[in-house]
Amino acid sequence: MNFYEEDSNLQTILKEQFDPPLWEWADEQLQKFGALCAGEIDRRARHTDREGQPKLIKYDKYGEDQSEVWLNEGYKKTIEETYGAGIVGYIHKDIPELGRPGGYVYSFAQGYLLSQAESGFYCPVTLTMATAYLIERYASQELKERYLPHVLSTGEMELYEGATFLTERQGGSDVGANEVKAFSEENHFLIYGEKYFASNAGACGIAMVLARLEDAPSGTKGLSLFLVPWRKDNGDMNGIQIRRLKDKLGVRAVPSAEVEFSGAEAYLVGKPEQGFYYMMEALNLSRVCNATASIGIMRRAYTESLDYAIKREAFGNRLIDFPMIKDTLVRLRVKQEIETRAVFDMISHFEESVSSKSSTPSSEEVMNRLKIAILKKETAEQAIAFAHEAIELHGGNGYIEDFVMPRLLRDAQVLTVWEGTANILGLEVLRLLNKFEAHSFFYEEMTQRLEQVNGFASQVEMVKQEIISLGHQVADILNQSSDIQTYYSKSIARQMAIIYEAVIALEAGKNSGKAEKVAEIYVQLAFGKEQVTGEPLTLRYADELLDLSKSRE
Repeated sequence: MNFYEEDSNLQTILKEQFDPPLWEWADEQLQKFGALCAGEIDRRARHTDREGQPKLIKYDKYGEDQSEVWLNEGYKKTIEETYGAGIVGYIHKDIPELGRPGGYVYSFAQGYLLSQAESGFYCPVTLTMATAYLIERYASQELKERYLPHVLSTGEMELYEGATFLTERQGGSDVGANEVKAFSEENHFLIYGEKYFASNAGACGIAMVLARLEDAPSGTKGLSLFLVPWRKDNGDMNGIQIRRLKDKLGVRAVPSAEVEFSGAEAYLVGKPEQGFYYMMEALNLSRVCNATASIGIMRRAYTESLDYAIKREAFGNRLIDFPMIKDTLVRLRVKQEIETRAVFDMISHFEESVSSKSSTPSSEEVMNRLKIAILKKETAEQAIAFAHEAIELHGGNGYIEDFVMPRLLRDAQVLTVWEGTANILGLEVLRLLNKFEAHSFFYEEMTQRLEQVNGFASQVEMVKQEIISLGHQVADILNQSSDIQTYYSKSIARQMAIIYEAVIALEAGKNSGKAEKVAEIYVQLAFGKEQVTGEPLTLRYADELLDLSKSRE
């Protein structure tokens, strides 16, 4: 199996977005990485989840606190191979063969493949991406020269994985309640306090930590960003102890811990009063990673289900021969394919917005934030739905740990929590509507893109009517009290996501063939009224979309 080779949708997306030299290089590299993810990395992921989870070695033989996290050898091999393939490094530095960076689209293509095998390990990769972003964008030249080459290492020097520590026990999502303190000490600072949910603790080389300077105001405006090395240059502990590792439902590959800082040496990054806003930028990047992990899990759930339905027999027939099974698989295929296209469309716009540093967001930047919020929410919820559907299709086998489905469900569940729950994302959408009139930009862009669609006259009109309907609904809601606005915020986010994906589907449908049929089905399922017919669309197109002719050969 090769996750990349078997995904023609991903190949089409990348070929559309890359110029010829980058496409030729990336296609070859992703062939190798797709095989690695479907093979060795997948086998290691199962071992880590079941038997090789990270372990805290709290004390050495003399009873001294060493707070070391043990990682199994297979996991460490995955670290070496994945970072060596440039999943973080080639965002920022040149690919030797091309003399230019690969950028975020290439990195997220790798992340999508990796998440089909090990979404738990993609969490540390995400944190390292965020760390690199913050250092490159806001750290002093001295800190960049000292630490960034290690964070971007592809094997030429010691790798420093990253981490971003925000959460404290009393605050949770309310970051403004954070209490961790930073005190000035000659040419650096000393950090004191506790972080309650610190992922990649003990495995990272540096952590980006929010802390409050002496006499800083309360709330988020008083938070500053610090770069904190996990250990000192001589290898000694840097005033950081791990209380315990969290016993998590899923994503067990990543060590998440309760961490205490007792005078950890730290370095201020950027302006003291801007720390929270820097971290929120990194959070936006992490939300893109979250959406990427979600579509990866969706893809794995679909491919496992299709393979099982083709092989498994019941009542004298293969599962795939039953209309209900065909319908389910077509729905999964269509949703996953369009959601993947939407995520990569969003990624391409995210990459363009990263270079902007304007104090007032442009309409493009506002739309970027909106797309990230609505797709992070939608993809995370769909990842759980897909894993659930895959378990049901497998029957009893889907509930057995010998199969990958239980791990997919456990790993998917955290994606609705990390980087913002649906409630937090609903509030983010509401803020963008009220503060920046994001809904106006959304209607304008979606309408303009629909105008460029050739064919699909009835479907285009159907989506346009949905945009108009949403516009009326949003106008009414924004005239209501804040409580009422909050109540409807998640519904607005959901409707925007479906409209966005419908536009993406119709744009892709120009390629005719399967893409045309996928677009027709997506719009019908999203907005059409189901009527009893002799042959529903999902069944009419099932053999072609599921490649069932090949399965009979």
